[in-house]
Amino acid sequence: MNIRSWDIFCTVIDNFGDIGVCWRLARQLAQEHGHQVRLWVDDLGSFARLAPALDPAAEHQRLAGVDVRRWRPGADADQVAHDYAHIVPHDAVIEAFACELPGPFIERMAQAAIKPVWINLEYLSAEPWVREHHGMASPHPRLPLTKYFFFPGFEPGTGGVLRESMLAGQRKHFMDSAPAQALLWRRLGTAPQPDAMRVSLFAYANPALPALLDHWRRGTRPVQCLVPTGTAAEQAFTWAGESAVAGASITLGALRLDLVPFQRQEQFDELLWACDVNFVRGEDSFVRAQWAARPFIWQIYPQSADAHRVKLNAFLDLYRQQIATPGDASALLGLWHVWNGVAPPDTVGASWDAFVAALPGLNRTAQRWQHSVAALGDLTANLVAFCESRVK
Repeated sequence: MNIRSWDIFCTVIDNFGDIGVCWRLARQLAQEHGHQVRLWVDDLGSFARLAPALDPAAEHQRLAGVDVRRWRPGADADQVAHDYAHIVPHDAVIEAFACELPGPFIERMAQAAIKPVWINLEYLSAEPWVREHHGMASPHPRLPLTKYFFFPGFEPGTGGVLRESMLAGQRKHFMDSAPAQALLWRRLGTAPQPDAMRVSLFAYANPALPALLDHWRRGTRPVQCLVPTGTAAEQAFTWAGESAVAGASITLGALRLDLVPFQRQEQFDELLWACDVNFVRGEDSFVRAQWAARPFIWQIYPQSADAHRVKLNAFLDLYRQQIATPGDASALLGLWHVWNGVAPPDTVGASWDAFVAALPGLNRTAQRWQHSVAALGDLTANLVAFCESRVK
């Protein structure tokens, strides 16, 4: 039996990463595979930041070919039973990032004549153990159901990462089209600064940011920093002594700081394509920076006891295999480490200068890396194939 319909459950933890991945996956299943998709989300307000057409007050709505449902994980037992009393689970059910499915929904899955394929879609990681656990089965202790762990990744034996089929063509069109680029700048509410290095800054609050901004301000090469509304914008404009209000722009020395609107997913790619260097964070923008084929700096989501540094270094170990010279590899490592708190914040200026000197080689690295990840296949297509192989 072919998989034709999906339930995706997502809790919005913070910072849009979880819903960013789930929304991208849901749209791709609906639009590229023609499948029926029901996306259950607990925080429609945060979701609406990525999809402005969404109504945060609606219990049920359809958007971009996806059936969006409000999910109430903390509701009382009677409310939960009512919510799923008439729901028939789809062919495949995704429990995104270990969120816990509603008990009544699991019971409905167990009652189905043909049991849905149950997937725990895990967080993206480059750690070596991911290959060993990808596809692992976990039988339910009581019900006739089996959950499978599906791991995104950057190596053979993993699920790959999300990539729309038309992405490469869209990027080429944008890069070749002056009108498309002009439309982006109008949407951003600013204009490209001649001869400046263009940098996008999408980040969590970062102790190294003030020192980096000050280094850009005192530099000899102009830098135009495009920072979307959010945490990094608040921090940057506070450093500049200005309020982070819509349309804010300030020039300090060699630095021009532009506050740009928060971009929905389909438009965020264009911002990355238009910049020379991209600072990204979390998971979804991290992957999009890789498809942009531009040098980038990733700020991994910080965890207690610095557990995130293992994941950071695992990715760096893989990525540096594509770097042709030790000097370029050292420059990349230095800036990524200071940006993620491994090195002192006051070393960010020297690390930035080394990174800029290495940009010609790092541009070639970004292109090689993109090709190597693309060779793994797209996560959505890999997920469909995996689920179809598990139908009983």
